[in-house]
Amino acid sequence: MPDHILPQSQDHQPGLEGLMQPKAEHIRASYKGSGKLTGKKALISGGDSGIGRAAALHFAREGADVAILYLEEHEDAKETIRLIEKEGRKGLAIAGDVSSSQTCNSAVEKTVKELGGLDILVNNAGVQIVQEEISAISDQEWQKHMDTNINGYFYLVRAALPHLAKGSAIINTSSINAFAGNKALLAYSTTKAAEMGFTRALALQLVSKGIRVNAVAPGPIWTPLQPASWGPVDPQSVADLGKDTPMGRCGDPSELGPAYVYLASNDASFVTGQTLHVNGGMIING
Repeated sequence: MPDHILPQSQDHQPGLEGLMQPKAEHIRASYKGSGKLTGKKALISGGDSGIGRAAALHFAREGADVAILYLEEHEDAKETIRLIEKEGRKGLAIAGDVSSSQTCNSAVEKTVKELGGLDILVNNAGVQIVQEEISAISDQEWQKHMDTNINGYFYLVRAALPHLAKGSAIINTSSINAFAGNKALLAYSTTKAAEMGFTRALALQLVSKGIRVNAVAPGPIWTPLQPASWGPVDPQSVADLGKDTPMGRCGDPSELGPAYVYLASNDASFVTGQTLHVNGGMIING
């Protein structure tokens, strides 16, 4: 888990792994794969860093080939692919903005072509911009949240569905802010709540096809998005990340990865329309 996080800031979202102090852990050396995803093919948006990288590495250790869709963090993406291949699996990096339906369509087609199919879709790419007052949120900022956090999820699912068969899984990354809200993250909290409605309705729509749809709602997790969003406003708030949780700390991405494995695997064969709360002990109804 993170220890002695320094006050810090990054000037560009979604942020870079290499600038974080300390470095995040994405998979524990002690995590032993057991073939839960052998032969599966996965596509993860925002898979170059943070929670997306953790999901990618856990999937690979469980036997899946993994494609990642990322915005522009080329070095982070290269490192994620290197780590996937180190697990003995095939990795594919695709650069593009999920707010474009054309990008999402192309990413799915490239994944299917290069990996030989698609069984698991993880919607994870997101943006969060800190604003203390609603009057400070510009039309552009509001729309950017909607285009990335909502439209991107929709576009990728729509593109992926023709390739998903019975037993496939869709996992959406939501947030504790969908349930508890955050006064400084009004736009972000709104989109994360919308993702929950999307998850539940889509689960009902696809259950007859044998495709499961679930969500993970993380609490404070040590990812590049934290110093890239909170840092410019208050670098000290980055150092204090997670201190208000019952566990008194933020989580590492490595503590999220197994949740994605569970929802992607047959272990969760009777689970759809649900949310896993990985948040350091904060009690959330929903």
